[in-house]
Amino acid sequence: MEELAKKLSQIPEIKRAFPVLGRYDIVADVEAANGKQLARAVTKTMRLGGIVFTETLPEVEE
Repeated sequence: MEELAKKLSQIPEIKRAFPVLGRYDIVADVEAANGKQLARAVTKTMRLGGIVFTETLPEVEE
């Protein structure tokens, strides 16, 4: 998982990626200016080997 987290960290929109315990293997913090940029980051993520699915949880700002 460490190797995959390092690969994820090379994607410019991903500010931090790290292995976790539980339901998911890796959490990645993504910063995107808009939905299109977020979609590009997710697409780049899915092209990496070893990723079966992603779940996007946008932060809600008040």
